[in-house]
Amino acid sequence: MTDTAGPAPAHDAELDASGLNCPLPLLKAKLELNRLPSGAVLKVIATDAGSQRDFRAFARLAGHELLREEVEAGCFRYWLRKA
Repeated sequence: MTDTAGPAPAHDAELDASGLNCPLPLLKAKLELNRLPSGAVLKVIATDAGSQRDFRAFARLAGHELLREEVEAGCFRYWLRKA
């Protein structure tokens, strides 16, 4: 479930994919998640508007939990908990 109320969740790792276009933000996030243990939270920062669709579908299909997503002035932030 995506939650946008309250403070942002704590995260174990952060990936800045600003300036990268589809599919690079998602591919880099997948690589980073592979390095993290199960249950860890990855925060991803992206500027590609297509990343919203990509991260929602990826979380659903891969079994990860999309804890939160934010959009502010063309900047997209996602918090994913690794399955």
